[in-house]
Amino acid sequence: MFFEGTAWAQAAAGQAADAPSFVQQLLTGPGPIMALVVAVMYFMVFRPQNKKAQELAKLLSALKRNDEVVTTGGMIGRIHEVGDKVITLEVAPNVRVRVERSQIASMSSHRASAKKDDK
Repeated sequence: MFFEGTAWAQAAAGQAADAPSFVQQLLTGPGPIMALVVAVMYFMVFRPQNKKAQELAKLLSALKRNDEVVTTGGMIGRIHEVGDKVITLEVAPNVRVRVERSQIASMSSHRASAKKDDK
């Protein structure tokens, strides 16, 4: 009965000496792994996506008449008229199609490859 409190105190003191410190718990826990996953996701997914969106916005703002573009639907045409929201594409002689500016995917590489083949 008198030694019972002493036995419990000795057991608690032995456990405290073996317990890892706060810094060791932080380094060996799930925190560093989760931070690494977030960092990889940022550099492999979000950052390239933001760069591509900025390049597309720059392309859309620089569109002018006679540029050859590709729409998101795959239609290739030459810009005939540029408006704020709508662009008129000439897809064949005297065939014009109106598309929204946001539907332009890229500049066409069709004209550049055709010139290389002609040479």
